[in-house]
Amino acid sequence: MVVRVLFRAVIMGPPGSGKGTVSDRIVKSFGLKHLSSGDVLRANMKSQSEIGLLVKSYIDQGQLVPDDVISRLILGDLKHLENCSWLLDGFPRTVTQAESLHQAYHIDTVINLDVPFETIKERLTSRWVHPASGRVYNTNFNPPKIPGLDNITGEPLVQRNDDKPETVTKRLKAYETQTKPVLEYYSHSSDLVSDIANHCMFSRAHIFKIEDYKELFAEYNDRDETFCIRCAID
Repeated sequence: MVVRVLFRAVIMGPPGSGKGTVSDRIVKSFGLKHLSSGDVLRANMKSQSEIGLLVKSYIDQGQLVPDDVISRLILGDLKHLENCSWLLDGFPRTVTQAESLHQAYHIDTVINLDVPFETIKERLTSRWVHPASGRVYNTNFNPPKIPGLDNITGEPLVQRNDDKPETVTKRLKAYETQTKPVLEYYSHSSDLVSDIANHCMFSRAHIFKIEDYKELFAEYNDRDETFCIRCAID
């Protein structure tokens, strides 16, 4: 009997760091399931589930959604992926959320997209989204097949108000304040923190197959060191 080894990973990075693009590459290359916290939030609010309505009530009042509510929402969806290897995008964002995830699952690696904020500011001005699905395009690095239209539905793309320079600056500062403790939490735990260099965001990168490096990951975990996934550029 062959026992299948499940691989669970978290991908982190500031707004505009390319999480969606890199996540798609990893998921397609390595056969992982992709769970985006943003997609989960939108789906639950759209379906008006009990927890979706609760989340919406906080958002409508301009309040942050409490950690326990977000954790319950995401962990509830992860239960449907018990027998799958997965990549989790956009969660956890606080140490409390990270602790909730740790209690439920062993995380093999945490991929942190470390991109300079100035680069992100330039990138976000080229970002367009499909409102209904949340699909994100970048006119420089991940353009739609037809300019201005979503690849799947053909519907018009829009540029979000929060991609304006002054708003981007505030969002990046807020991310740094909120997420730095989470990265410190993972760097001091038994989990692996992997930094992907900035140049990987701009290429048709070859991301090494994570499954082939399990022993190496384990070795670095034992040493409590940080291992960097290197990307080769075409």
